[in-house]
Amino acid sequence: MPEIGEVAHTVHNLLTHLLRRTITKCTATPDDIVYGKAGTTAEAFAAAVQGRRVTGAAQQGKYFYLTFDRPPHAVMHLGMTGWVVFRGVANRYYKQGLEKGDESGGEEGEEAKKVEEWPPKYAKFVLKSEKEAVDGEDRDEVEAAFIDPRRLARIRLVDCPAEDIRQHSPLKENGPDPVRDKDIVTLDWLTALLARKRVPVKALLLNQANLSGIGNWVADEILYQAHLHPEQYSNTFAPAQILALHTALLGVCAIAVETLADSRQFPETWLMKHRWGKGKKGGNVLPSGEEIVHITVGGRTSAIVPSVQKKTGEVEVGEGGARRGGRKRKVVAKQEDSDEEEDKEEEEEEEKPAVKKPRGGKKATAEPKPKPVARKSRAGKKTKAEPEDSEPEEPEDEDEDDVKPAAAKKLSGRGKKTTTKRVKADEVNHDEADEAVAGAEAEVDGPAEPAAEESIPAAKSRKVATPRKSKEVKPVLPGERTSGRTAKAT
Repeated sequence: MPEIGEVAHTVHNLLTHLLRRTITKCTATPDDIVYGKAGTTAEAFAAAVQGRRVTGAAQQGKYFYLTFDRPPHAVMHLGMTGWVVFRGVANRYYKQGLEKGDESGGEEGEEAKKVEEWPPKYAKFVLKSEKEAVDGEDRDEVEAAFIDPRRLARIRLVDCPAEDIRQHSPLKENGPDPVRDKDIVTLDWLTALLARKRVPVKALLLNQANLSGIGNWVADEILYQAHLHPEQYSNTFAPAQILALHTALLGVCAIAVETLADSRQFPETWLMKHRWGKGKKGGNVLPSGEEIVHITVGGRTSAIVPSVQKKTGEVEVGEGGARRGGRKRKVVAKQEDSDEEEDKEEEEEEEKPAVKKPRGGKKATAEPKPKPVARKSRAGKKTKAEPEDSEPEEPEDEDEDDVKPAAAKKLSGRGKKTTTKRVKADEVNHDEADEAVAGAEAEVDGPAEPAAEESIPAAKSRKVATPRKSKEVKPVLPGERTSGRTAKAT
């Protein structure tokens, strides 16, 4: 996802090409998600923007905005794969956009490329400014397009004076920007923030209500440089550790913005330069030889260097782990990053619902019915089994250790053994017997009998040296058919 540096790159391009230009034409593509979930429509956006003169562009974390000579103004979020491109102008694309590159928005070792197709694919709006004189200088025609392949961006209109735009939603709900609001993000401010929260420190950094603009790779870089473990709780750090965190926070964000997220200009010692080798031969190692490992913190993949980032206090644990004291703790289910809306939308857009299959790998049907199985009755004659109304048992279940009444009552009439193991009457699981007899009762369409529990012990006891004889009426078991000799169930 574009973070504070990538958004700074976008704002830089908007100021370079559109500042003090008049939008002579705006073509917006209807999108119920990109516009609709932000409370506007493509038609309303086009009508509000066309004919307006651009007076400014700025950012607050991951949000950026264009202000015009009169309200309303445009406030936008790039989502996961959004980007702003200009016709005939070389652009550096975000990795998951139209051009592949690294996560910082640049393409390592390659020059930026121009957009050949216009209007570009996945464009949500296209702005056009005709040739005009700006501050006594002739400016050529320019066209800009907002693209978003996965529809996770947000485009909205905010009706307020331009100077008050940060006091209105959605900007007012977000925390201070570590670069733009350095006078707010002081050491004392950060100390108080850490103390009043009890969450993994990485989750705290990702939460846009706390700080604006910090995403996954920026958070990992900050914690690596501060030598802090991302799972450690925010309220467990010593003053020296908080100072290191504050220094890394301001330093990493400042470089990301100053370089416009061009990773080629990042220091070679940065984790970000080497973290993308996950799963690759020879990857996951810093130039110093220290190993990079990947863990999951707050539902996000995190790159850490264990030799540097030690746990010095109570930590949030990953799957299957236990925190200090030996007690297990469930992983925090709530995603601290305020960008969880985009993550959720990504799942809705990209994932297809899985088809649930029954055991055995067979396709599920609306009303599964078991195949009739020929079974032998007490007299040794084959009878045609009637399918039950309940869900069928899987074939492999009949080979398990569960006691099956059909196997216990099966007789060949020729003296052959019909069971594979002896079971004493007092060792039979009566719960399993209840289930087996219930199946037998379903076949004869009769209610359960009080004596049903004894059917399995009675059947199995025949294999004991001294079989029990009883004159009581025996319950009907699976495979048997009712006849004049069988007592009717009541």
